[in-house]
Amino acid sequence: MRLALRILLTIVVIAAIVFVCACGALFAFQRSLIYYPQPRSNTEASTLMTLPGGVNVSTLPSSTPDAVLYFGGNAEDVSLDAPDFADAFPHSAIYLLHYPGYGGSSGSPTQRAIFAAALALYDRVHAGHPNVTVIGRSLGTGVAVWIAIQRPVVRLVLITPYDSLGDAAAAQYPFLPVRWLLLDKYESWRYAPEVAAPTRILVAADDEVIPRSSSDRLRTRFRSGLLSYVLIPGASHNTIQNAPNYWTLLTSP
Repeated sequence: MRLALRILLTIVVIAAIVFVCACGALFAFQRSLIYYPQPRSNTEASTLMTLPGGVNVSTLPSSTPDAVLYFGGNAEDVSLDAPDFADAFPHSAIYLLHYPGYGGSSGSPTQRAIFAAALALYDRVHAGHPNVTVIGRSLGTGVAVWIAIQRPVVRLVLITPYDSLGDAAAAQYPFLPVRWLLLDKYESWRYAPEVAAPTRILVAADDEVIPRSSSDRLRTRFRSGLLSYVLIPGASHNTIQNAPNYWTLLTSP
């Protein structure tokens, strides 16, 4: 009896040590698991603009009053999107933000640094373009929602969004208390109720990264009458842009 109890206690202690070590490792390395900085590989299709602090933006300049700001995913080289944005928004200036640490931008990616860069970009753009549309994809949806309550936007588009980044993290690490460990939470649910712009949410029916329940919760946060919610059948998190009506949904009211 004593031997069995001793064995059980040993197992419990070992399990507790493993759990604590796993939590410690996740806490220490979490940003390397969230952010995957990419270089700016498409230098032909856009012009490079640099914000104060050394943050880069791939741009397609235009003298029109309309502009589109795009905040991409955590492993996205937004310069590759320039030709598609040029085709989809031919009468708008296009600004594709390379997060700190991405695309040659100075600094390291954190929620605070990305929010600051996004706000600096908006203020630069709005000085010359009064009508700003903000589009965010995946990680960038948390940036886009936050910008939409800090500054006036004419339209907000969220592609594969989450209620909070903790939802996606919990789905990847279901046995760890990741919501408590996260430093960069991107809590879109806090900001969505304050959004005053017409908003479209695009959800991939087979999204393997962002739980559908998280996107659906975010859907309930917006004011009545502002939201258009579109579920794209057969699309996954990384293939939603291949849907035939994808770009039309980004541009149409």
